[in-house]
Amino acid sequence: MQLHAVQADITTLAVDAIVNAANRSLLGGGGVDGAIHRAAGPELLVACRALNGCRTGQVKLTPGFRLPAKYVIHAVGPVWHGGGQGEAALLADCYRNSVTLAMAQGCASLAFPAISTGVYGYPVEAAAEIAIAIVRAAAMEPLAEVIFCCFSAADHMLYQRLLGRLPR
Repeated sequence: MQLHAVQADITTLAVDAIVNAANRSLLGGGGVDGAIHRAAGPELLVACRALNGCRTGQVKLTPGFRLPAKYVIHAVGPVWHGGGQGEAALLADCYRNSVTLAMAQGCASLAFPAISTGVYGYPVEAAAEIAIAIVRAAAMEPLAEVIFCCFSAADHMLYQRLLGRLPR
């Protein structure tokens, strides 16, 4: 399996599934969530309404509608409260459950944003370490490629370093 990082708009990636850093309502929001809802079109909101929300750490699946991706996996990450309220375990669950669902759908390629690191305030490096460790441990066939899609150049360099592609 190939793991790599790119700096891109996740809504433009031609992969089998993208992960949405969703809120508990699944009805759209800011950041990645808003961008995915806008790019997928109004059908995504209709599909999300039928899912009746999602608990933190859990995931739900919809079609990609107008996205190049066939599926959207909606993952609800934890809000950072300093690290003492189970945030690491909940974030790990997001990545593990996303990988498991992608494999169950027969996906060969999957792209993740940096879940919980925007308005939810999770420290970027700690979140990236969890993301990479969980994906390495959980992913297997049919999943052949996992992309960590970074919004900023700084996040991209961090992921590259953690993946061993840049010196420490």
